[in-house]
Amino acid sequence: MNSVLAGAAAAVLLPAVFARPAGQSSGASSATQDSARDLSGVWLVDHFHPNLLPFVKAPLTPDGEAKYKKADINVNDPNLACLPQGIPRMMFVPLPIEVFQVPGKVLIYGEAGNELRQIYLDRQHPADADETYNGDSIGKWDGNTLVVDTNGFNDITWIDHVGLPHSTDLHVVERIHRVDHDTLEDDFMIEDPKTYTKPWTATQLYKLKPGWEIKEYVCSNNKYTYKPEK
Repeated sequence: MNSVLAGAAAAVLLPAVFARPAGQSSGASSATQDSARDLSGVWLVDHFHPNLLPFVKAPLTPDGEAKYKKADINVNDPNLACLPQGIPRMMFVPLPIEVFQVPGKVLIYGEAGNELRQIYLDRQHPADADETYNGDSIGKWDGNTLVVDTNGFNDITWIDHVGLPHSTDLHVVERIHRVDHDTLEDDFMIEDPKTYTKPWTATQLYKLKPGWEIKEYVCSNNKYTYKPEK
């Protein structure tokens, strides 16, 4: 079933290999790798990727298709209740995100809802993790690609903005890397045996926005939003 997402079908890319010329120190090689692993900055989704997700068929199970048919962006979109976007939807929103790298974590701060996503680099998934909107994300470096594994979701959010559903069995693997200085790529593998007949892939590209800042975002214009008494 075709679905309109702000994303794209993906291929998994091999990490770049940096050869060290004769006489170059290992310290210089390490600095080169550190630079390639620098994902920091403010990024905005690139809508001109040649393989946009509207052309990708999500392989829905009968249960998944039934849920998808009930989705109505004007009635039961979780965003109408100002809820978190969820993963991977947070990464498809056409508002800027900012990436920070601190010891033990990669942090992604999204302007939409002013959401903070934490990717832990120094632990595994908790055995008794609570089910949450954005799940539990852990990451590791594969060359210059950050591989992010996320599970532990509730089943409230949508995969995209038009209603692709998921269950609590959703499992998302991302491969995030810098294509060049101004381009970031996030390749997704989406797996949920209750909702999809097989794993499927998507890609989103982002463009660096030097000088941009994440602004305050207030979810409004719906009955769930807090409105102070006059």
